[in-house]
Amino acid sequence: MTASRAGIWIMKHIGSNIAALTILLISAGPLLAQEDPQFRILADGDLPVRNCTFCHGPSGQGFMVAPRLAGQRPQYIVKQLGNFVGHIRDNPFAQKYMWNAAANLTPDRAHEFAAFFASQPPRAANDGKRDLAPIGKEIFEQGIPTENVVACIVCHGPNAQGVREIPRLGGLSYVYVKRQLDQWNEGFRAQARPMPQVAKSLSPDQIEALASYLSFIDAEAPQ
Repeated sequence: MTASRAGIWIMKHIGSNIAALTILLISAGPLLAQEDPQFRILADGDLPVRNCTFCHGPSGQGFMVAPRLAGQRPQYIVKQLGNFVGHIRDNPFAQKYMWNAAANLTPDRAHEFAAFFASQPPRAANDGKRDLAPIGKEIFEQGIPTENVVACIVCHGPNAQGVREIPRLGGLSYVYVKRQLDQWNEGFRAQARPMPQVAKSLSPDQIEALASYLSFIDAEAPQ
């Protein structure tokens, strides 16, 4: 039996999120350890990073509605930049700011920006509601079986650090995560499957709890 078929059998017959996570981490282990040569980290002076840091902060920790980029997966950053260029990521702030900001980026430049911000040390936003964090932790780790929502940990990892094009969520701002989940419910970013369906399965209170919990995750936790 292949590893992928074994994984399907385990998830079907045991129904364990822990088993699913184990399979994910075993398959993703080489990807996490492998250095991708296409992501060449340049010195600050070699990139016009100030164009980004006006909104995303001088160390990539985010300002106002702009997300934290520090420590984000470089593959995810490159993918999102491509989505801005192709107008696939269509939420209001993407249309207002990022469509124009990314319009003239070459693929090489996109990789360089991604490598730069991924190399910046991340810090947790700590802006959620602490009393809701335990509920958010349960959703992240256990999912919502009654709504057929799989645990977030299965795709985003035990420290919400992400894998390749699956983004880091740990330490992101409560305001930002909540807005993204709300906007999936409003019909934006429909191509980002399976997140539109996941968001529709969450109540407003569950969205607040999940966003709160993620904002407190220690962004420096070992990956």
